[in-house]
Amino acid sequence: MLERIRNFRNIGISAHVDAGKTTLSERILYYSGVIRQMYDVKGKDNHGAKMDDTELERTKGITISSACTQCHWKDCEVNFIDTPGHVDFTVEVERALRVLDGAVFVFCGVAGVQAQSYTVDRQMKRYKVPGIAFVNKLDTPGADPRRVCRDIREKLERNAFLFQLPLGQEDELRGIVDVLTLKAWEFHGKNSECVVEVAVPEELLQEARLLRSQLWEAAADLNDEIMNCLLEEKPLDEELVQSVLRQAVLDCQLTPVFMGSAFKNKGIQPLLDAICDYLPSPLDQHYQAWQGDSEVMLESNPAEALLAYAFKQEENSFGQLTYLRLYRGTLRKGMTVNVGSEKQRISRLVRMNSRDMLDLDEAIAGDIVAVFGLNCSGGATLWDTSEFRLENMFVAEPLIELKVEVKYREDSDKLAKALRKYQREDPTFKVSVDEVSGETLIAGMGELHLEVYLAKMKLEYGLEVNTGRPMVAYREALTCSCDFDYTLKKQKGGPGMYARIVGRLEPAKEYEFVDEVKGGAIPVEFIKAVNKGFEECIQEGPLEGFPLEGMRVVLTDGDIHSNDSSDRAFRFASHEAYRTFTAVAKPVKLEPVMLVDVETPIEFQGAVIGDLNRRRGRIQENESQGKVSRLRAQVPLVELFAYVSDLRSMTQGKANFSMEFSSYEKVK
Repeated sequence: MLERIRNFRNIGISAHVDAGKTTLSERILYYSGVIRQMYDVKGKDNHGAKMDDTELERTKGITISSACTQCHWKDCEVNFIDTPGHVDFTVEVERALRVLDGAVFVFCGVAGVQAQSYTVDRQMKRYKVPGIAFVNKLDTPGADPRRVCRDIREKLERNAFLFQLPLGQEDELRGIVDVLTLKAWEFHGKNSECVVEVAVPEELLQEARLLRSQLWEAAADLNDEIMNCLLEEKPLDEELVQSVLRQAVLDCQLTPVFMGSAFKNKGIQPLLDAICDYLPSPLDQHYQAWQGDSEVMLESNPAEALLAYAFKQEENSFGQLTYLRLYRGTLRKGMTVNVGSEKQRISRLVRMNSRDMLDLDEAIAGDIVAVFGLNCSGGATLWDTSEFRLENMFVAEPLIELKVEVKYREDSDKLAKALRKYQREDPTFKVSVDEVSGETLIAGMGELHLEVYLAKMKLEYGLEVNTGRPMVAYREALTCSCDFDYTLKKQKGGPGMYARIVGRLEPAKEYEFVDEVKGGAIPVEFIKAVNKGFEECIQEGPLEGFPLEGMRVVLTDGDIHSNDSSDRAFRFASHEAYRTFTAVAKPVKLEPVMLVDVETPIEFQGAVIGDLNRRRGRIQENESQGKVSRLRAQVPLVELFAYVSDLRSMTQGKANFSMEFSSYEKVK
C-alpha cells in the first residue's frame, strides 16, 4: 500500500492566461492513454479540450473552473488539476495549490513571465509547493527558452536551471536535448507519439555540456560526495546527481526548466518523465494540522485514522459533489465521517476525469477523489476517530460590485436559488443587499468573473436579469493612532447598561485585538465582548461606510458596575467608541490598484502609454522584443472598466492586456 502511495503524484498545471495549460493537459491525457483523440481549446463540432467541457468554457475558449483527472505514466498514478489563468478565477488556483504536492508552472516561450505568473508564483510559495517549469509554444516566432529561464530567475527570484535545450527553432522545432544525459530525442508520427533518440547536434553539444556542469555544481553545493568527485575529477554517479537535484526541487531550492510545444505535440513525454522523477509523492512530505491548540505533523499512512480536506464543491444532477484530498487513513463508500460537530455518510465515492465519474469502493491516503452525500463548505476537515483541523486556504476579497434584478418578478425565487448555489461553490463570489435601496448586489474579482456568473444564470436557470454599472469595492483605513475613553451609561427603569473602556486604536492591515487590562478591571467575559464589538464595527468605515482595511485595538483599562454591566453593554460601548473616536485617527478612502501588463505593436506604444497616464497609471516597466512592446503599469481599477475595447480601438485590435490585483492605495 505504501509503495502505491510512493507512486502518487498530485500536481497542478498553472500559468498566465493563454500560456497553453489546457492544451498541455489535453496532450498529457492523450499520451497517457486516458483519451484517444486530442481536441483544441476551441474545438469543432461541439468538441473542445477534455478539461474544458462546459458550454461556457468552450464558447469563451478559456478555463473557468479547475478540473481534476487522473492518468498513469510509467509506475505513477498522476492526479492533476488544470487551473484557470485569468486572475478573476484565482480562487480556483488557490484551492488547487492548497491540496497539491507539486506543480507544473507553464510559461509562454515568447512572452515569458507575465502578470498572472507573479500571482501563481506567490500562491506556490504561500503553500510551499515545489514545482518544475515548462516553456511552451516554442514553435511560435520569437520563442526563446533561454530568455524565459533568465526571466524566471530575475523576475520571480527562482533558482531556475535549463534541463533541456530545443532541437530546431520556431516552425522547425523537432525535438529536445536532455542536458543531464546529453541525449537528444525527436518526435515523429502523426501525433508525435514516436520518440526517437538521435545524436546531439555539434552546435548544441558545447552549450549542453556547459549547462550540465552548472547542474553538477548546483548539486555539489548540496552533497559532499558529488563535490569530492568534481574536485578529484572522478566520474559522477548519474542516479546520485538526479537524486540530489530532486531533493532540491522538493525543498523549493531549485526549479528545473523543461520545454516544448503542446500544440505541436513536442516535448510532452519527457515532461511526464520529469513529473514522475522530480515532483514529490505524498510520502515525501509531512502535513501540518492542529489538534486543539497543538500543532502536529502528519504522514500519509492509510492504516491510521482518517483525515481529509474538502477543497471544492459543485452541484450537479446527482446532488452536491465534494472534492477531497485524503491526507491520512482510508475512505470507503458508505462510511460515516465527522464534519465539524456533525456525522455524515458518504453515499457515493468517485474518481473524476473532468466531468466523467468512475465509481470507487475505497480511496487511500494521498489520493484526490470526490464524494456525494456531504453537506459542508469549502475548507471543511473530515475525520473519523481523532479530531484534527487542517489549515484553510487564502481567499481574496472581491474587487467590484454589480447591482442585479430580475426582469420578471416571478423569477425572484430562481435568482435567490442561483445566488445561493454560486456562493457555496465560489468563496470569492459574494451576495449582499443594500440596506437603503433593498437592491441585490453581487461582488467578484473582476468584470469577467461577474460576466461569467450572469451567463451561468441564463444558461442554467433561464434567468433574464438587468444589471447596473460596475462599482469598485473601496476600503477605508486609519492613518494614525488615537486614544479612546468611553463610558456607556443608560438607565431607563429596571436593569441599566454600564461599561467603561479605555485604550488605543491604531492603523493595521487586518483586525487585531490586544488585551493589556491590569488588575482585573474588566472581567474576561466582558473583554471578549469588547473584542467582538470592535470586530463587528470594521465592516463599516467612518468616512463613507466602506469596510475598514484593518485596525489594532489595544484595551488598557475600564470599569464595571456590579448590577448594570453585561456582555451587551460592553459590546455597545465598543460600537460607540468606534463611532466617536475613529474620526480622530484621520481615516482615508482606499481604492484597489491593479498591475496591468500590455503587449502592443511598437508603433502604438506612445498612444498606449499616453492612455495609461490619463487613467492615472504609473508605468513601471517598458521593454521591447522585436516589433512588440511590453508595458507594465499600476492603474486604479475604477479607470479600467471597458479598457479592453478602448485598447483594441487605439491599436487596430492588435494589442492585448491582462491584469491582477496589486494593492489598496489612498484615493487622490
